[in-house]
Amino acid sequence: MIITYFGKQFFKIQQGETVLSFNPVSKSSKSGISAHFGADIALVTTNHPDYNGVEQLSHGDREPFVINGPGDYEIKEIFIKGVLSDALIGDKKHINTIYIFSIDNINIVFLGALSSSEISKEALEAINSPDILFVPVGGKGSANGASLLDAKSAAKLASSFEPKMIIPMDYDDASLKAFLKETGEEKAEVVDKLTLKLKDLEGKEGEVVVLKVT
Repeated sequence: MIITYFGKQFFKIQQGETVLSFNPVSKSSKSGISAHFGADIALVTTNHPDYNGVEQLSHGDREPFVINGPGDYEIKEIFIKGVLSDALIGDKKHINTIYIFSIDNINIVFLGALSSSEISKEALEAINSPDILFVPVGGKGSANGASLLDAKSAAKLASSFEPKMIIPMDYDDASLKAFLKETGEEKAEVVDKLTLKLKDLEGKEGEVVVLKVT
């Protein structure tokens, strides 16, 4: 499994021939992010230009199957569960979907543009000791006016799930530094892309890995 990061919450996960993408950034976003590639599955947590640019994920014959809300899905033998939560962007409430799924026997949770660490009982039950947790750490100062989890609440929520690995997202230098301090991971590994197998996660407890923006 190879994980690549393009900024905001825009990730590509490739396992063999299968490509998943999370929260692709739209052309109409003011973020300046313009990655474009073909994906098989597009997962969108929040309907906002910074997180919903599925038009960026078609290439040649490859058109993504789009998942953009709560529910249970099965595509290409991957089971995906979407659970309802809240996002707050520009003081306006949005639906945020937390996605829980497994690839190559690695359990992954993607929290999306989560604005509060108070999440539903259903979400708590579905998030069961993930191997990898993607968590927003930008706080209220996010460029798009989103009120995301801040460093302290992100670190606390992340540790409560007892993941083997934590990948911060939607950060700037200040929020990332604060998050690494809160998790005691100031010396966290910084990588251009992450290549992982299940055995690479053995024995890890809450290790933070920072992906550079490609």
